[in-house]
Amino acid sequence: MDLLPTDHVEIVIRLLAAAFLSGLIGIEREAKGQPAGLRTHLLVGIGSCLMMILSITGFDSFINSENSTIRYDPARIPSYVISGIGFLGAGTIIVQRGSVRGLTTAASVWVAAGLGLTIGAGMYFSAFLTTAIVLLTLYRLYEIENKFFKSRLQKNVAVTAEDRETLFSELVAVFEEFQMNIHEFGIENAVSYGDKSFSTFNFVVSEGEINNEIKVAQKLQSIEGGTKVIM
Repeated sequence: MDLLPTDHVEIVIRLLAAAFLSGLIGIEREAKGQPAGLRTHLLVGIGSCLMMILSITGFDSFINSENSTIRYDPARIPSYVISGIGFLGAGTIIVQRGSVRGLTTAASVWVAAGLGLTIGAGMYFSAFLTTAIVLLTLYRLYEIENKFFKSRLQKNVAVTAEDRETLFSELVAVFEEFQMNIHEFGIENAVSYGDKSFSTFNFVVSEGEINNEIKVAQKLQSIEGGTKVIM
C-alpha cells in the first residue's frame, strides 16, 4: 500500500481505523473506572493519526515545487506528538497516601498515540497486532495479577474518629483481628467540631489480605467516637 494517502477515502479509512483501535483500549479502561476512558483514548488516537497524515502529506505542495529548496523531515511532527502526550498521561497518574495509581492508564494513552501515528502512516498490520497485544495484556494479565500477585497490591484505609488515648490501639486491633499487616500509617492534623476533636488515620495494607472488605469496614465503624471509614 502506498505510504501517502492520495485520496479522501484513504484518509477516512485511516482516521476511522485509529478511532476504532484506540477506542477498544479506551473501553477497557472505561470498564475499570479509570480517569482516562473511551473518549480520551479515542481522541488521542485520532488526533495522533491526523498529525501523522499532516506530517507526511500536508507539505507536499512546498516540497514538490520546482523552485523549492525545502528539506523536510516527516518524523518531526510525530516526535513532538510522542513527547507531548506525556503531559496528558501524567494527568491520569494519582499519588495518594503513599500509593501510585493510573500508571497503566497513562501507558495505554501513550500506546493510543502510537497507534494513531502508525495508522496515519498506513501501517495497518502493525497497528492491529499492537492493539491485540495491548488488549490481551490489559484483560488477561490483569486476571493473572489478581490471582497470583494480589498480595503485592496495596489498599488505602482512612479512618476518622474522635480523639482519645486508646484510639490508635483499637484501630490496630481491628487489623490484627482480620490478620491484616499494616505496611504504612499516617495521622492527619486533628480537626475540632465544638468541644470535640477528630483525627484521621491513614493505613496502607495488603489488598490480598482483605478477605471481607465490608466486615472490616463495619468493624472499624463500630469503634466508639463517630468513626468514618474510607477504603
